[in-house]
Amino acid sequence: MKYQETIKGILENIGGEANIEAVTHCMTRLRFTLKDDSKASMDGMKKVKGVVSCVNKSGQFQVVIGTHVNEVYDELLSSTHIKAEGGDSSEKKEKRNLFAVLCDTMSGIVMPMIGPLAASGMIKAVLTICVQFGLMTDASQTYQIFYMVADGVFYFMPFFLAFSAGKKFKCNPYLSLIFAAMLVNPTYIEMRSAGEPVTLLGLPVTLASYTSSVVPIILIVYFQSFVERFVTKFTPKAIKAFFVPLVVTLVTVPVGFVVLGPLGSIVGNYLAAFFTFLDTQVSWLVPMLVGGLCPLLVMTGMHYALGSAQSVQRATMGYATLMAPGMVCSNMAQCASTFGVALKTKNPEIKSLASTVGVTALCGITEPTLYGIGMKYKRPLYSAMAAGAIGGLYAGIMGVKQWAYGTSTIFALPVYIGEDNSFLHICIAVAISMVLAFVFSFISFKDPKEETTAPAADGNASTAPSLNKKTEIYSPVKGKVVDLAEVNDDAFSTGALGKGAAVVPEDGEFCAPADGKIAAVFETGHAVGMVTEDGTEILIHIGLDTVKLEGKYFTAHVKTGDTVKKGDKLVSVDIEAVKKAGYDVTTPVVVTNANDYLDVVETSETYAQCGDLLLTAVK
Repeated sequence: MKYQETIKGILENIGGEANIEAVTHCMTRLRFTLKDDSKASMDGMKKVKGVVSCVNKSGQFQVVIGTHVNEVYDELLSSTHIKAEGGDSSEKKEKRNLFAVLCDTMSGIVMPMIGPLAASGMIKAVLTICVQFGLMTDASQTYQIFYMVADGVFYFMPFFLAFSAGKKFKCNPYLSLIFAAMLVNPTYIEMRSAGEPVTLLGLPVTLASYTSSVVPIILIVYFQSFVERFVTKFTPKAIKAFFVPLVVTLVTVPVGFVVLGPLGSIVGNYLAAFFTFLDTQVSWLVPMLVGGLCPLLVMTGMHYALGSAQSVQRATMGYATLMAPGMVCSNMAQCASTFGVALKTKNPEIKSLASTVGVTALCGITEPTLYGIGMKYKRPLYSAMAAGAIGGLYAGIMGVKQWAYGTSTIFALPVYIGEDNSFLHICIAVAISMVLAFVFSFISFKDPKEETTAPAADGNASTAPSLNKKTEIYSPVKGKVVDLAEVNDDAFSTGALGKGAAVVPEDGEFCAPADGKIAAVFETGHAVGMVTEDGTEILIHIGLDTVKLEGKYFTAHVKTGDTVKKGDKLVSVDIEAVKKAGYDVTTPVVVTNANDYLDVVETSETYAQCGDLLLTAVK
């Protein structure tokens, strides 16, 4: 176990497992609810390897771990009988329908790869524009190499999702990669291309396409998590290392190939047959259904089956109506819906993401939009589905036909030029979809409420009153300002303890950098932690390795729990004596809960007086 020593030390200094009522965690710390606070040792906890600091407030004993706190939390729960706080409380959980739960789960799994998806989509978009304007051809090696790189993220999407889903469902993510590999393995793809019947343990295997797919691998990993927990529970420790992965693989592979993997394909084949029937009976209805349901079809992989049916239609009729008109309306509706979010939101992170993925959707790459905005915030997805359905309905009524093969993007609309007025009507249908999606999304979208886990000055948990709130933190001492990365201590220079800056002090009088409450004063006096009135947690660490001086040359003027104002004296230090003792007096000033903020911006000045602006934490 990676964090066994840390967990052992935490339990020893918290009064043992029996003293823990429940535990939860935030961005950087474990938060324990204890039966008896007097049994916990603050001083002992601070000495535990892997523990940055600890504080007891708001009815919680908080142990600061850092950005890997979730891994320590998972290992703590799996190796003890401690229960997660709120785990059995239905009152605290918002009642949501099944679709909302599925969307949240899918979004949570896909969100970590939104950046790579968006970047790859933008590369494809740039390549498309370059080809459209004659800057390069799609036959050039430059185009092919860049397209290969960009398409790799989409083609091998099961790999990314397998690892993310493994972590989400709390099973071995590296084992999950085995099941992603089996879905896109060249041998399997050759079997599928051959078109001959394939069986596994005598059971028929539906040869579905899994490249770029999402739902199949998530279902398989979800099943893996149940099998893994069951096998782990009954396997002796002596053989657990190899026996559990062996059994999980042997059980999951056939279930994945025979049942879970092909599920979307099987349903998609029935759906394609149904849509083909509708196209012959009520042709105007099909584009409306595709325009409205396209995000769900893509999410489940059912669009592959519909695409195959459309290929047959194109070969026999010379044009396509089953999928193309509705899909282009849907894609452009998702694009406009996302731009509606970008214009409406006041959250800079959401605005930046929505603006980026909206451009990729305009070029027909909707995965970043679907998973980064649509499924995460729901209303933009509903807006796009409604608008796509209305645009598709118009296209269906007007009998729009795609006369040549092309992608479902606004740049490929000329493929609708043919023997009728399909080009004019698809332009109108796309315009309807985009305008309505933008309006629906702009009206319905609401910025998510952000909560901060940091306590307020009065000791009660507080909710961030507004977005874009700034907290100004001032220099605790006069001296030269240096970048945190230049500090000769990995804990600070790597940002493990938080974001901030450092000051090389010219004197030994250290003052409070803001109004707030003292959260911790190390007994050696070399470090002070405080929480501002709005919950910003600040650590002032006077010198490097100065804890070894055991308080010599340091005089603290405050104690834990004191309320201070900006400029109040915190610590007096004989700086020259510390230097002569061979210690670096560089003083890092860091925001330890920096993950609760959009950014922590350092001053551009290279010198600061005590009380000059040093940092600005932006929420």
